[in-house]
Amino acid sequence: MAYVPRLKSKYKEEIVSALKEKFQYKSVMQVPKLQKIAINQGVGAAVTDKKLIDNSVKEMTTITGQQAISTKSKKDISNFKLRKGMPVGVRVTLRDNNMYEFLDRLIAVALPRIRDFKGINDKGFDGRGNYTLGITEQIIFPEINIDQINKIMGMDITFVTSAKTDVEALELLKQFGLPFKNQSPNTNQ
Repeated sequence: MAYVPRLKSKYKEEIVSALKEKFQYKSVMQVPKLQKIAINQGVGAAVTDKKLIDNSVKEMTTITGQQAISTKSKKDISNFKLRKGMPVGVRVTLRDNNMYEFLDRLIAVALPRIRDFKGINDKGFDGRGNYTLGITEQIIFPEINIDQINKIMGMDITFVTSAKTDVEALELLKQFGLPFKNQSPNTNQ
């Protein structure tokens, strides 16, 4: 029997029926699903220090378990000393099993390691059912050895769903276990 990630089986067994019941979908195919997770890290300082891109690619590959690629600038901007084709960032797109594994590690291990963590903001939706979460430090991931870090950098994590509205996408991500703020009614803050 092939390995199935925990959140993938949770989606099939629990989340589909919960969302179908809540939003009164007629078919299982109408239930929104997580299509991909896109992780992007801007490395603007790489204009002056070329090794930052190599380090970022290595860190992103370690965090996601999938080879990251560098993104290149599309045009010249003289104020930033930027030339067309210079590397300015790192990105990786996760799908299927890699996506579910990364999401599981993000929820269970990485997010709780953020200092003074009270939940993630639910304001990052784009109106089409996609959610973007900004992380300020890559050291929240346990795969990163803090002694080998040259520079602390943040990243953007975008959850692309098949949901038609933000309400459906919010409920889908809550069902997966993303800890949004003000989720429980008994908070005294």
